[in-house]
Amino acid sequence: MKITYISHSGFAVKCESFQYIFDYYRGDLPQLDKDKQTIVFCSHFHHDHFNPQVFTLLDDMGLKYRAVLSDDISRKKYPKNAPVTTVCPGEEYKIGDTQIKTLRSTDSGVAFLVSTDEGIIYHAGDLNDWYWEGEPDSDNIQMTARYRKEIDKLKNIQLKAAFVPLDPRQGEHSADGLLYFLKNVNCDAVYPMHYWGEQDIIDKFTKQYPEYSSRIKSTESAKEEII
Repeated sequence: MKITYISHSGFAVKCESFQYIFDYYRGDLPQLDKDKQTIVFCSHFHHDHFNPQVFTLLDDMGLKYRAVLSDDISRKKYPKNAPVTTVCPGEEYKIGDTQIKTLRSTDSGVAFLVSTDEGIIYHAGDLNDWYWEGEPDSDNIQMTARYRKEIDKLKNIQLKAAFVPLDPRQGEHSADGLLYFLKNVNCDAVYPMHYWGEQDIIDKFTKQYPEYSSRIKSTESAKEEII
């Protein structure tokens, strides 16, 4: 499995028979194989997770693809001829030989669980423990409960790779969601994302929690990384 970080929450994953693009926002796509099935995943409508330019980039590369888009993305936002499967939270789908499950985001849209021929991939989208200072305690407590309910669904699953938010805007609570994920989910490689260019937050995390350093990947250096 070859993983390439694109930008923000965007990743490309290449497997032996398939290649996947998750939450393209901006940046250059890696070189893709025209002979492999390509699936584009978009977790929700926010501009930093869904950019219809990805379809133009793939067309320019001469690639055939299918798109898997959260149902909160308006049909007016992507080309009419784009081959799209619309997905809802808490459902299962099959695109070719790729099995897909969705979780309910704590913000908008879905998180993806994708079964590949080389292992299971998890992309959180905006499924996170969005604890914000200044918000009512009751709201933050409810947010944490909602997040943990979804992540607990992964407890008995072995993941190959996971892409999980680590957002510096949350201050002291920026790692709440990632920590709960690491403590409760078996995953070989975890890539922090959604850190708004503040990549030093990853080093700060691994220094503060060295017990997880072997599983945490330095996302910015994940250029054609093989796991």
